[in-house]
Amino acid sequence: MWSPATFNVALIMTIFSAVFWGSWANTYKGTKNYSFDLFYWDYIIGVLLCSLGFALTLGSNGATGEPFLQNLGNADTSNIVMAMIAGFIFNIANLLLVAGIAIAGLAIAFPIAIGIAVVEGVLLSYALQPKGNIGFLALGLGLAIAAILFDAAAYKRLNSAAGGLSKKGVVVNIISGLLMGAFAPFVTRSLTSGHTLTPYTVSVLFALGAFLCCFVVNTYFMRHPLVGEPVSFAGYFKASPKDHLLGVLGGIVWGLGGSFNFIAAGFVGVPISYAIGQSAPMIAALWGVVVWKEFAGADRKAWTYLSLMFLFYLSAVGAIALAYNA
Repeated sequence: MWSPATFNVALIMTIFSAVFWGSWANTYKGTKNYSFDLFYWDYIIGVLLCSLGFALTLGSNGATGEPFLQNLGNADTSNIVMAMIAGFIFNIANLLLVAGIAIAGLAIAFPIAIGIAVVEGVLLSYALQPKGNIGFLALGLGLAIAAILFDAAAYKRLNSAAGGLSKKGVVVNIISGLLMGAFAPFVTRSLTSGHTLTPYTVSVLFALGAFLCCFVVNTYFMRHPLVGEPVSFAGYFKASPKDHLLGVLGGIVWGLGGSFNFIAAGFVGVPISYAIGQSAPMIAALWGVVVWKEFAGADRKAWTYLSLMFLFYLSAVGAIALAYNA
């Protein structure tokens, strides 16, 4: 299989993972009257196709490690199960995060869900794989959380006329954050224990776990949505080819981020790779500013918070990068 030969290459891959993770939702904005619960089926198919594409190409050729199919056949069953559980957990967290944003808004969802996820995921992963300087890693975490809070403050200024705090939204986002942080240790375990999985095998099994999860959790949310009206599979087949294509494309974009993050984690360790990858909300905010003009007409304070968000985000990446070499 192919793996990054230097730290700089691995670092660039983790940064790109954040870019892809923060960009996939743009594809949903291009759909028309297509429920997100139905869009999600196309999205998860795209994630699975992307991970398989990486595994059967880069993951099956190169001078290091086992080829994908050989690794899948030789790996410990427990590691296979761990990777699939990680995908299952992530999928629930991702669905809850989208619902949490719809209920409470970005200003509540980001600091609660992503803040919890970053701290929990990094600390639990570090306990299993103590790779990197804990001091710089903690500094990077603090800067990343500060960036998330500034991001939330900017959106709050933009939507200052919004209603009061939703208890339901807070609860949903807390659960989402706890689950989003909980999948990382399962990935760490599959990459570090016994006959380990390669990052490419992890990506495929992770995507498979997320895909299987949809038949349980997404089907439930289609019938009992946390926000909006129930939908049926009939709507999926009525969607236009463009909507289906955009859904698959969104999944491929997320899959690129996931594959890049797991491949880089094989070099720098999960705590560092995960911490940088979970900076994706900053990229989403950048899309909102530059492309979707979400901050047109925003006051000076909102722009100040945005500027501080990007400054702290870049500082967080720098601190986490130093954690590897310190």
